[in-house]
Amino acid sequence: AKLQKLDGELKERVVEAAAGGGMVKVKVNGGEGVVGIKIEKDVINPDDKGMLEDLVLAAVNEGIKKAKKLRETELAKITGMMMPGLM
Repeated sequence: AKLQKLDGELKERVVEAAAGGGMVKVKVNGGEGVVGIKIEKDVINPDDKGMLEDLVLAAVNEGIKKAKKLRETELAKITGMMMPGLM
């Protein structure tokens, strides 16, 4: 029951990650779902589409990494131990 409650609570908590010096920002919830992406207009250049794609990818991956860390930290509070890779 505690784990189900934690799952629900984590989906409400959001971490933010950035790439390109903050030009691309991604918000990821504790359930590892991307809930928002913000791209500054200065980085939008049709001639450099690949760079923008790389920045979005980097920000999303960092956001997921932060969400996993949040989940592990909160899970450790319930179980009393760190369980990397459990979820």
